[in-house]
Amino acid sequence: MSDNEHAPPQDNLEPKAEDANAPINIKVVTQTGEEVFFKIKRGTKLSKLQSAYASKVGKDVGSIRFLYDGDRVNENDTPASLDMEDNDAIDVMVEQVGGSA
Repeated sequence: MSDNEHAPPQDNLEPKAEDANAPINIKVVTQTGEEVFFKIKRGTKLSKLQSAYASKVGKDVGSIRFLYDGDRVNENDTPASLDMEDNDAIDVMVEQVGGSA
């Protein structure tokens, strides 16, 4: 009798491709160091993340700015287009308009 029923699994594990549908975790970090985590697909426009963040913190999306590696994140950018990796951080800034009266 052979005991091949418990043979090790075949080695068809391919290296993970940068699949546009694979979700990644993105961390949005405020100037005070607070972190909010989002899980989005690589092909999803970051404008969705921006809107979700704005409603979560009760701000108008037009009053906050998102930066990735020091560059402003545009509405049509996606994690794939910015070469983002899992657990990358986006910095969020409150738009400063004018001075105090």
